[in-house]
Amino acid sequence: MSTTYATADQDLAKTKDQGDAIVSKAMWRLIPFIFVCYVVSYLDRINVGFAALTMNHDLGLTATQYGWGAGLFFIGYFTFEIPSNLLMQRFGARIWIARIMITWGLISMLTAFVVGPKSFALARFLLGLAEAGFTPGIYLYFTSWFPGESRAKATAAFLVGIPIANIIGSPISGAIMQMDGLWGMKSWQALLVLEALPAVILGIACLFVLGDRPSKVKWLRQDEKDWLEGQLASEQATLAAKHGSTLRGAMTNWRVFALAFINFCCIVGSVGIGLWLPQIVKGFGVSSSTVGLITAVPYAVGAVSMLLWARVTRRKTNRIPYVAGALALAATALAISVTLDDPLQKMIAITVTVASILSFQATFWAIPSGFLTGRAAAGGLALIVSIGNLGGFAGPFLIGLIREATHNFTYSLLAVAAILVLGTAAMLLLGDPARQQTKSASPR
Repeated sequence: MSTTYATADQDLAKTKDQGDAIVSKAMWRLIPFIFVCYVVSYLDRINVGFAALTMNHDLGLTATQYGWGAGLFFIGYFTFEIPSNLLMQRFGARIWIARIMITWGLISMLTAFVVGPKSFALARFLLGLAEAGFTPGIYLYFTSWFPGESRAKATAAFLVGIPIANIIGSPISGAIMQMDGLWGMKSWQALLVLEALPAVILGIACLFVLGDRPSKVKWLRQDEKDWLEGQLASEQATLAAKHGSTLRGAMTNWRVFALAFINFCCIVGSVGIGLWLPQIVKGFGVSSSTVGLITAVPYAVGAVSMLLWARVTRRKTNRIPYVAGALALAATALAISVTLDDPLQKMIAITVTVASILSFQATFWAIPSGFLTGRAAAGGLALIVSIGNLGGFAGPFLIGLIREATHNFTYSLLAVAAILVLGTAAMLLLGDPARQQTKSASPR
């Protein structure tokens, strides 16, 4: 009898090891490429912060006009987010992600030729429309490739693109901003053109690198395809039975809207600080190239912290204290930063803020993917991202508006810290929807 049990345990371990090897194979094939795409997408989103060092003067933009225009990216993103994710389900991830990247790269290049506040605002809005659906589309794509725990790991690896974009992009952007006159363009124009070109190239590469799901690629054996498709189908059937899988169910689920609000609060902080950080550092009296190097530091620390934070939370049954705790630490550090006059101390506080926000983002997305599947995942994830991304409009605009009125960043950053506190409270009150009472699937 004991021999029988031992054999069964060995078979189970062998099956698990084989399954882990299949998932690992898929991750190594897909995640590095998707990671690079995200780095480029985030770079194109935030490089306007460096361009603003001279662009604002050249275009005659006030602080409010810059904050308004920079933030309009997220209004465009919000407008087309859900339709984009639903269209991706129809056309497939390979074609749709390629479309997104090519169009946003072209529009980002054209932003270099704006001539004033109105054309700047229009270009940012159109860039948001073009890029809409990329981030939730990747989250949705992961549900077609990676089972539960592996998906959390894939998401964390994907989101490391945020700090990496800043680590790589900040020094490069700072250096390009010293190259006035390149190709007859001003430095900020050269910056926008040079950093948009990779998006077009990677968009074309998507057509050859990505596969819509395991059954449609050639680099997995048939038995590997069957195992992975079986695991995904079983998981999605379980989620659908517990929480429903319809679009209507997601759009009427108050927990989805609560998560969207929490994401909004986070993005007010992450984008608001990210877009204004070069100008905050410039206020220390350093050169543009030095601004790039200093601005990279918080994101270098954040890249490490988000991976460590994600690893710790994956082992926990209840992730909520860690998710909420990261956001609370960000709010506290940001509030402390405004009381400090010494540039080094201020940057340490801002570094803690940025690293904590990134740690929150690395753990937050495991929560909605733990109870959304099917069309509910397509619509629900897009809704959480799209409403959340309104924070990308609110944060830069709020900071610019208050800064113009007060002529410093003190009250601007305190307002952002207060919004991060609201997000923390909402996360604690919501808890983990996957562990709460569930509903059966409603009709489509």
